[in-house]
Amino acid sequence: MKYLKINITENTDAEKLKELLLQVKGIDSIEIIDDENPESELKKAFNKTKEQFKKGDYETVVNDIFDILTKNNSKK
Repeated sequence: MKYLKINITENTDAEKLKELLLQVKGIDSIEIIDDENPESELKKAFNKTKEQFKKGDYETVVNDIFDILTKNNSKK
């Protein structure tokens, strides 16, 4: 899969831009990432893990954690 990174100014309406881009043929999904607020990414990760536990999807949780640990170790 290929990714496209777009940096926007503070006063840009990110949700409207997302709606517009989703109408373009070939765009599968869009994720808004706020580098100024990393807590939101952490919150998303915890919510995902919580949902996985509720569904009993323990294997995916373990695999996700393993992927994070191995990626961090390979960067050092």
